[in-house]
Amino acid sequence: GSGDGQGQILQRFPEKDWEDNPFPQGIELFCQPSGWQLFPERNPPTFFVAVLTDINSERHYCACFTFWEAVESPQPQSHARNGEGEEEEEEEASSLVQPAQLFAPKSLVLVSRLDHAEVFRNSLGLIYTIYVDGLSVSLENVIGNLLTCTIPITGGAQ
Repeated sequence: GSGDGQGQILQRFPEKDWEDNPFPQGIELFCQPSGWQLFPERNPPTFFVAVLTDINSERHYCACFTFWEAVESPQPQSHARNGEGEEEEEEEASSLVQPAQLFAPKSLVLVSRLDHAEVFRNSLGLIYTIYVDGLSVSLENVIGNLLTCTIPITGGAQ
């Protein structure tokens, strides 16, 4: 129809809200400020950070890395016919017309209370690379490794 769609969350980590940091409702609306639309060609990936403020006036930095994936158009491309002779050939050719290829946006989003845009960009870029290259590493493990760090006790061994 109009080409506008609606975003949906396909997967999230953690799967359940943390008590002190609930998942921002409507985050999919911030991923595509211009709306969820299909494009006739693949666009280059984009990155931006939006700052959301919750009811307690606490800031949440939402880093968004968007790339485009091919999807099949539900409607075949139409070709004009000249109406003279060659009708059989044209009918056979038009039945072989492949649907137009369109590209849909897909976004990776990292939500944090910390303002570290370059770290967010690098982390999302790594997740994107693993996803696109089809590496046999689960996203759960990658994200767990990115988010897990050991902080030494003050005065303890480094």
